[in-house]
Amino acid sequence: MAQASLAGRAFNWARRARYVARQGSRVVWFAAHGEVAQAISRRVVRKARLERGEEETSTRPPKPARTTSTPDLKRLFSQIAGLFARDLANIEAGHYPVPEGEFGRPRAFLDLSRSFLADVPKVARRRVSEAHQEVFDTTREAASGLPRYYRQNFHFQTDGWLSRDSARIYDFQVEVLFKGATAAMRRQGLVHLSELLREKDQRRVAYADIACGTGGLLASALAAFPRLRGVGVDLSEPYLAHAREALPAGRRGRAGFVNANAERLPFADESLDAVSCVYLFHELPPKVRAVVAAELGRVLKPGGRLIFIDSLQSGDLPENDGLLELFPDLFHEPYYRSYLAEDLDALFSAGGLRRRELSPAFLSRVALYEKA
Repeated sequence: MAQASLAGRAFNWARRARYVARQGSRVVWFAAHGEVAQAISRRVVRKARLERGEEETSTRPPKPARTTSTPDLKRLFSQIAGLFARDLANIEAGHYPVPEGEFGRPRAFLDLSRSFLADVPKVARRRVSEAHQEVFDTTREAASGLPRYYRQNFHFQTDGWLSRDSARIYDFQVEVLFKGATAAMRRQGLVHLSELLREKDQRRVAYADIACGTGGLLASALAAFPRLRGVGVDLSEPYLAHAREALPAGRRGRAGFVNANAERLPFADESLDAVSCVYLFHELPPKVRAVVAAELGRVLKPGGRLIFIDSLQSGDLPENDGLLELFPDLFHEPYYRSYLAEDLDALFSAGGLRRRELSPAFLSRVALYEKA
């Protein structure tokens, strides 16, 4: 018995060591890409200024005025370490398995690295010239049916949300932005899904991920809960196609994908047990947020749950408020400032949803709402 206990502890320590090594390597990899991307961006800014005949007083883009200080790198990495400790605790509590490598084999990972770095100068040129309406210009004549607020280059990214190339490198881009912590922030939503599924038969749970993008949370949910079925809803057909193809073949039969607007969800009233919504609301105009919040309430059954993950809001983690002020200027987030002050609880309560839990996860807020 004692030998079995010792073996079990040794196994746990080995598993923890592997987790720590993998996440540490991940942070180093993406943080290094961030440094290289900044160096490339500085060269682009310097060249643009010289071409405009401006005096070169600095190679860095001017920093927007801030009213709040920002945490230094040491503090940011400490926050990331805290997030990973929470992630590991969730794994050991059985909420979800050890994460898979979401970027595929090493060769595919290196290909994504090259594609990301090749795109950095394009993003930098848009930033320095404030060119964020290319998508609108290229879709002006198309009968796309896409809303105006959606047809722009969020984050100054190439093609906005409307190409397979954009979808292919999107997850890599956001991991660089958040120093390898994005997937771990998103996984915190699986805890709430795990708690729901412990109460119900997975096979009978109706679940949808709204604005699923490349399928990051949906893919993790299907990996964690092998009898769960889920539907990914998104406005971008290229991103939906990427999400579908990125799923392992054995899981595609449990996933459906629907091209639809979150303002008009393709589900009947009170038809879903669980809905997740990840990093959508900060990219919606205020009036549209209210519409989408009402739709989420409409489609949930009584007792149904909304797993909400998005950017921190002002005051959620005060030491990061300065970063939140800086973000919309550097990454073209036109509706972000209004999001920072949005009363989300009031917004969702209009649709019959009441917040049960809320916790910060590095630069994200993870909330659970329940329909009365």
